[in-house]
Amino acid sequence: MSGEAVSGGTTPKSAAAVEVTHVHGERITVRAAATGVELFSYVYRPDPVAFEARKPYVHPLRTLSGRLVSGYRPSDHRWHKGLQMTASHLSGQNFWGGHSYVHGKGYLGLHELIGSMRHDGFDAIDVCADELSFTERLTWVENGGAQWARERRGVRVHAVDPETGSYAVDWSIRLTNVREDGEALRFGSPTTAGREMAGYTGLQWRGPRDFTGGRVFGPGTEGELMGTQGPWLAFTGEHDDVDGHSTLMFAHAPGNADAIHASHWFVRAAPIPTVAFSWAFFEEFALDAGESFAYRYRVVVADGAWDREQVATRLKGLAW
Repeated sequence: MSGEAVSGGTTPKSAAAVEVTHVHGERITVRAAATGVELFSYVYRPDPVAFEARKPYVHPLRTLSGRLVSGYRPSDHRWHKGLQMTASHLSGQNFWGGHSYVHGKGYLGLHELIGSMRHDGFDAIDVCADELSFTERLTWVENGGAQWARERRGVRVHAVDPETGSYAVDWSIRLTNVREDGEALRFGSPTTAGREMAGYTGLQWRGPRDFTGGRVFGPGTEGELMGTQGPWLAFTGEHDDVDGHSTLMFAHAPGNADAIHASHWFVRAAPIPTVAFSWAFFEEFALDAGESFAYRYRVVVADGAWDREQVATRLKGLAW
């Protein structure tokens, strides 16, 4: 079953494993058909607070059993919103949101540096037997109103598997420099601006507060993975209120190794739970006028405290 974004009302779509509802101009929501649990909500309406860098985001994000695995506007960083595409340092602008890092001065509340990502429309929204996929058009707008980049974004919710208690979210981005002044776009991070080991930028997940202090591990590593590279990373947290854990797996598509710039993990379990696919951790890179780059990512959401073998097996079993 498929559908396209059209004007007016609320459009429900049903399938064997998932039910999808599109509230036009606001959000697309995926529920587990068997239980009614809201797994995923993609919000694309403009945020009310410009300082938080208006852009689409995913929240809530839940496991198949209904456990919340995303954080929204936490008191420590109001601009952290579930799962979202960001760019902390982009040619002097901040598309991450909140305070901007300035070398020698620290973090400053420079409202004039905050950019935004404007939703321009959907080219397709499709629902079939057990998945949702959509393609979205966005424009990255600097604080003064100039259009700097066009983005074609793909999001897919799929591989719903009650046996393992998991499902997958794929996220792709193709970004093109459309600056009218012909200048290159320069992508960086607080680390490229002078702050050590603060290379956050790119696709970012913020976990719920009860995930603070969770377990972080990779294919052959455990614990401190900040600034490292690898095909995947997993984060396991223990929930308040319910007696249980959940695991999120973050994976690069094979082609990312040949992308415009090598990526590193930005990951913290404390003082906040967060993971980012940082595309400019240690070094800036430039995107010339008219040029494009592309990345593909996967996030697998699972009930339970998974071990390394379980993660590797599940990721290997999901085709790109």
